Amino acid sequence: MNEYLDLLRRNANFRNLWLGSVVSQFGDWFNVLASAELISRLTDSGIALSYLFLARFLPLFLFSPFAGILADRFNRKTIMVISDVLRGVTVLGFLLVRRPEDIWLFYLLTVVQFTLSALFQPARSAVLPGIVEKNQIVAANALDSLTWSTMLALGALVGGLVAAVFGAETAFVADAFTFLVSAFFIARIVLPPRAQEIPIPGARRRFAFLDGFRYLLNEPFILGIALAKAGGSLVWGAINVLEITYANDLFPLPSTGRFAIADGGTATLGLIYVASGIGTGLGPIFMRRWLGDAPRRLMLGISLGFLLLTAGLWWISRVAALPPLLVATVIRTLGTGTLWVFSAALLQTIVPDQYRGRVFAFEFAALTLTQSVSTLVAGSLIDGGLTPPQVVAVSALVSVIVSAVWIAFHLRHRATLRTGRVPLRSPSP
Repeated sequence: MNEYLDLLRRNANFRNLWLGSVVSQFGDWFNVLASAELISRLTDSGIALSYLFLARFLPLFLFSPFAGILADRFNRKTIMVISDVLRGVTVLGFLLVRRPEDIWLFYLLTVVQFTLSALFQPARSAVLPGIVEKNQIVAANALDSLTWSTMLALGALVGGLVAAVFGAETAFVADAFTFLVSAFFIARIVLPPRAQEIPIPGARRRFAFLDGFRYLLNEPFILGIALAKAGGSLVWGAINVLEITYANDLFPLPSTGRFAIADGGTATLGLIYVASGIGTGLGPIFMRRWLGDAPRRLMLGISLGFLLLTAGLWWISRVAALPPLLVATVIRTLGTGTLWVFSAALLQTIVPDQYRGRVFAFEFAALTLTQSVSTLVAGSLIDGGLTPPQVVAVSALVSVIVSAVWIAFHLRHRATLRTGRVPLRSPSP
């Protein structure tokens, strides 16, 4: 862990970016649990929960292309600060949602919040390689994942208790405050000078988004890496709906007896998120220590991530109690965490700065599209009569197919990666 602590201690820019993530991600999990609790209070429908996640995912898909252009054209720090401040104001609007007939406002505010998130995320991903050394990119991403998972575990645990004891409204206020604190830390970052854009064949400046597509089409290896998370989210998107159903309907903590809990479903959901945090935090750290940072080893890690994701889903489809569900969740998220970190590190290492915003915007848009499809299908299957374990089994089957496609892509480029070269058509930066 000394390497990660040194990175934080010696690099003030990365430290401020990281501190912003710590507080905002902590608040995010207050928001997730509070939103689930509010939806459950106002309506009793699997498809309603799907609409919640669609309201989160679709803006990311629709606005990410525009966000990528902004991230490559304007000051990325300014974009992040404005996004954080406006998200804090938006989240306070959730306090106005009190009755079932207000549910439209809840979805609308969620759309606004995640439209702003669509502006934030590509800018952040594009900033990171510019404020750390190239040989620290994987370490920085692994630390980001550990932070996300720690905040998931801590934020889910605390947020679940806050939502259960004090209500969703308190959790929303806390989330709004964390966005403002995040903006404070990000405003302290000093960005290095930006690289000048190098035109690619057929590029036209006024069609900047299309230029990003042309770049990806000209580099099929980068395109494949950028689609890795989309393949994973086609599978794990369904879990966003199913974890809430597992918590509320299958394995809620007891509401009667000596150790009774007022809202057993919310408390169980918090435990599931804690297990997810353990997996996503430990996975990239252990995998990096085992495999290293070389591109060919990162590719292997992504393949192992898909296999662990599939194994975890299969086990979740067969569990009959909460403890094995939590263990299976750790295995599943060991895979998703490794897949997420290693694919991001590869892109940040090999994509030129002038195209990073659009490449990460494409990646973000693709993964949110597949996540939205997966979430909507899962909610529809639940409302159509399938049990949660049956829907997870369907997801596991989809994961087998997606994993096979990725492994075929990996094997196609394996020989080139063994030479130590990245299979790009243009010279690597």
